[in-house]
Amino acid sequence: MSVTEINRIRECLKPGQRLLGLDIGSKTIGLALSDVLGMLATPAETIRRVKFTKDVQRLKAIIAEEDVGGLILGLPVSMDGTEGPSCQSVRDFARNLSEIIDIPIAFWDERLSTAAVERVLIKEADMTRKRRAQVVDKMAAAYILQGALDAMAGMASG
Repeated sequence: MSVTEINRIRECLKPGQRLLGLDIGSKTIGLALSDVLGMLATPAETIRRVKFTKDVQRLKAIIAEEDVGGLILGLPVSMDGTEGPSCQSVRDFARNLSEIIDIPIAFWDERLSTAAVERVLIKEADMTRKRRAQVVDKMAAAYILQGALDAMAGMASG
């Protein structure tokens, strides 16, 4: 399967399948899972990036374990709406991943996701810098996935 539009990804899911949100960074990949109804995103884990093939092995295991039917990848669009090197890196990751894993992939604009999560973790949760570093990537993935789920719900109802 290849890249699809965000409003088409649910059509690709079998009943009971979940979506997996990814916040792809140069050193880590934050992961979040949707519930089976596709309404709520929950932080799952953070993969420390080693090598593409190793990273994909872990993703394949999670996809199988959690009955994941589609991926939502955060696309780090610049504030002015342009796509820079980070976006190209995520698109390259998606292209390479789609050659190995037969699962639909959609992108979601992740502008300010990490900043928003950091702000919540500092102000609301009063977490230490060390603890924030341990959870920020999977929380950012949940923020990305929840934004996509909310938008898809709005598309379905409107």
